[in-house]
Amino acid sequence: MITLQQAIEQAKDAGNKAFVPYIMAGDGGLSTLQPTIISLQKMGVTAIEVGIPFTDPVADGPTIEQAGARALAQGVTLRNVLAALASFRQEITVPLVVMTYFNPVLAYGLEEFARACVAGGVKGLIVPDVPLEESAILRQTLNPYGVDIVQLVSLTSPPARIARIAAASQGFVYAVTVNGITGARASFADDLEGHFERLREMCHIPVLAGFGISTPEQVVSMGALGDGVIVGSAIVTALHEGNVAKVEALVAASKGLMEKSPL
Repeated sequence: MITLQQAIEQAKDAGNKAFVPYIMAGDGGLSTLQPTIISLQKMGVTAIEVGIPFTDPVADGPTIEQAGARALAQGVTLRNVLAALASFRQEITVPLVVMTYFNPVLAYGLEEFARACVAGGVKGLIVPDVPLEESAILRQTLNPYGVDIVQLVSLTSPPARIARIAAASQGFVYAVTVNGITGARASFADDLEGHFERLREMCHIPVLAGFGISTPEQVVSMGALGDGVIVGSAIVTALHEGNVAKVEALVAASKGLMEKSPL
């Protein structure tokens, strides 16, 4: 399987911006994980961010928090999500990025977790409650297994910190487009274009925009700023409601963006 960065570069070569949907593993039961991933692959997503339900999801807005609660009620854990991914590993054709918090990883055991990631086709890891200054242990353990550690950069990060995050991040830099938690937004800050210009100057790897992106129009406008987008709450809601057409429309909005003028 190709790496995260290679997948994003392939999307660019095809004239598209990267599109990474976020899903909550086990929302609707763990049996939904396989068909959801296979369906998203067929739609042409670049990679898939697989959220792990957690009891204290400090970075998550109400939509994803509720999805996590539904999954927890079904008995979904980090361990059985990775086991489920391994059971259909041969069907997975896009890189997977696990989004979890540090406590479940620590309880799993870092080395055992790394091996389970490999077995499940996981190519990237996002741990929002581990700051840059404490993330070396993740890179030291996961990198030998081919798993990238993706770092988040906020709108309020000063230039010196952005430079350190850019140097440490792997696969792509996750550029948070709003202040606060995840969730759909009607509008974004006025200086996002300047912010992304500065990010792209500092980053040696792709920059993807995430948080708050919920419509095809926002996929186009946010995608024009960087190398692609991550869409979470809107995908989670659409999947929960069985609205496949909404998911397809969001994915389709990222196609051909390399040939379109930025908005």
